Amino acid sequence: MAINQRQVIKKKRRRRRILLWILVPLLVLGTGIGLYATYLVNKAASAAQTSQEGLERGDKSEKREQAVNPKHDNISILFMGVDDSQKREMGNATRTDALILATLNEKEKSIKMVSIPRDSLVYIPSMDKEDKINHAYYRGTESTIQTVEELFDIPVDYFVKMNFEAFIDVVEALDGIYVDVPITFSEMDSRDRKNAIQLEEGFQLLNGEEALALARTRKLDSDIERGKRQQIIMKSIISRAASLQSLSKYGNVIDALGDNITTNFKFGELIALHDYAISGERLGIESFHLKGSDLWTPTYYYQLDQESVQEISATLQEHLRLGVYGERNDSSLVNNTDVAADTETETP
Repeated sequence: MAINQRQVIKKKRRRRRILLWILVPLLVLGTGIGLYATYLVNKAASAAQTSQEGLERGDKSEKREQAVNPKHDNISILFMGVDDSQKREMGNATRTDALILATLNEKEKSIKMVSIPRDSLVYIPSMDKEDKINHAYYRGTESTIQTVEELFDIPVDYFVKMNFEAFIDVVEALDGIYVDVPITFSEMDSRDRKNAIQLEEGFQLLNGEEALALARTRKLDSDIERGKRQQIIMKSIISRAASLQSLSKYGNVIDALGDNITTNFKFGELIALHDYAISGERLGIESFHLKGSDLWTPTYYYQLDQESVQEISATLQEHLRLGVYGERNDSSLVNNTDVAADTETETP
């Protein structure tokens, strides 16, 4: 009897030791992850405050009656790549070198993106005339936002604006991004040194300068193809950032963003985008491209095909569930129903 009791006691002690060997490392790991998460949250909060740029319109688009909440609502974001750097210091002469409008559907966890060619001939409300869309930035961030809203007749809820340094730093913070380079070419770097970047055709890991060269080069093909490359690069950045391997790099990414971007996102609203980030492969990203033709007057413009504009406008409205396309955000919409009904078509 005594022998059996000793054996039982030994087994219990052995189990405790095994449990300790398993639980203690897990506890330490869990505590470490928790501390790292807290560190990232505090760092992100500080970066968000540094990056804040308010708009005169306030917290909501003029095309909405109520402000949206990314946690519950479908939203739109205008990404603005500004043709500037510390070396250039272009000041009021700065233009937008890249414009990508993205709509995010909260329920589907999907993103639709459309690139707007920089030479697109559009109506600029702040100037009360038609001109190249990148000239809208002469009147500031809000002028560009209003122009994009006018073009697609949807609210632009948020903007993210970055210069050359921001783009390079984000890619570098992720230890590069994987992109399929379509053709061998040379391009200037961010300091405008000619042919400083040499890229070979094929799938490869690009550093910040190389990714910027691929995004900005205009001598390979057309402005439309340039927009397509920019969307591919953005998808690569999103995929790289969402991967588990990049968790340890988030601190560097936050530093890069905090130093070089401006946005009207508040910290709580940025945190609300977490669900998109953890969607992984379930996150659906679809790209659209505006059709058009060359126009010389003698100044060069890209004349947008209005049918293409209307089709993409209808697609974005449907994705946001605006007006006749659904229930979500209906109460936030201002005067979109009629236009949406007129442009309901299938997007190729």
